[in-house]
Amino acid sequence: MKSAQLHRLEASPADQDNLSLPAWIYHDPEFFEHEKRTIFRQAWQVVCHLSDIPKAGDFHTFEFLGESLVVMRTEDGGVRAFHNVCRHRAARLLDGTKGHCGKLITCPYHAWTYSLDGRLVAVPQKDSFKGLDTAKHALAMLEHEVFLGFVFVRFEPGLPSVREMAAPYLHEMQPYRFEELVPMGRVSLRPRRVNWKNVADNFSDGLHINVAHPGLTRLFGKGYGIEARPWIDKMWGTLRDTPSSNWSERAYQRFLPPVAHLPPERQRLWTYFKFWPNVALDIYPDQIDFMQFVPLSATETMIREISYVHPDTRREMRAARYLNLRINRRVSLEDKVLIERVQSGMASSSYCAGPLAESEVCLRSFARRMRRMIPESQLPHAPPRGWSHG
Repeated sequence: MKSAQLHRLEASPADQDNLSLPAWIYHDPEFFEHEKRTIFRQAWQVVCHLSDIPKAGDFHTFEFLGESLVVMRTEDGGVRAFHNVCRHRAARLLDGTKGHCGKLITCPYHAWTYSLDGRLVAVPQKDSFKGLDTAKHALAMLEHEVFLGFVFVRFEPGLPSVREMAAPYLHEMQPYRFEELVPMGRVSLRPRRVNWKNVADNFSDGLHINVAHPGLTRLFGKGYGIEARPWIDKMWGTLRDTPSSNWSERAYQRFLPPVAHLPPERQRLWTYFKFWPNVALDIYPDQIDFMQFVPLSATETMIREISYVHPDTRREMRAARYLNLRINRRVSLEDKVLIERVQSGMASSSYCAGPLAESEVCLRSFARRMRRMIPESQLPHAPPRGWSHG
């Protein structure tokens, strides 16, 4: 049953477009559990790039919402996504973040064996399982989508495809030849003691750049742009010609070489895209990163990311990629401090929601969708416990 407070809001809706989301939804455990059901079950999550699983039997795993998922390269060169769980007694099948299992997936508990496309092909002592229909005990599949070489999965249908989400900016992404990328390094995991929305808000916040990121300000000046479309945000900045006073930034400006497949206007452009609700692509001339804000609890998030590159042995490119890492490591540490400050403040009895500037288009768009998907996001304070089960 809806709270009387929510009924009043719906009966006489106030214009909340000028307000940020209320503080309670950034730390309330019941709200977080509701988000898991109503937002993240339908949300596309990036797992890996096709270049991470080049051969049949190569796999990449992903832990999400307390479940283990796996993306697998099959014998025919295709891709499948499964729950990483045996259909016999629920044992985890494949260990590690990535690996190679050969031509078959064999459970380490009772040796139930599956083909790479998920079919159950061998059961020890099969005759003792009366009436066992192996066709009904194939691995539980997940819907997947390959978008420009990146493999996305989701638990349930509901949201538009990744390609549909990206449609307003697809023409900007295509020159980067995503399909030809290869991994540089491995997936890194960075825990943050904040709500996932805090990370998402900060990622699309343009107002803090010139205040809290002096390095980006030295690189871009005041020319940092943001805009929002229904399912995707865009942020960008173009490197200035004026040499930075910081040696890493100055060296990056100097050494970043031309990239033959990029048009002139993208040679010095940094662009960031954030897909609803928690996946981002950071696009630089020298490399492309994916970044995920993986929700763990109401006040814990794991940032998952990895860089991909086009093979390039030029010394200038190697230097540029190293310097990119140094610059963005500093930005990441600055953001860590910022989001922890905000998370702490969300617990203050003095704070409910703050005003949003007209220029804060991404935060407005995010808040608007949250209020549509979970109407309780309109409430200034948490409703009585049990509201999400009414």
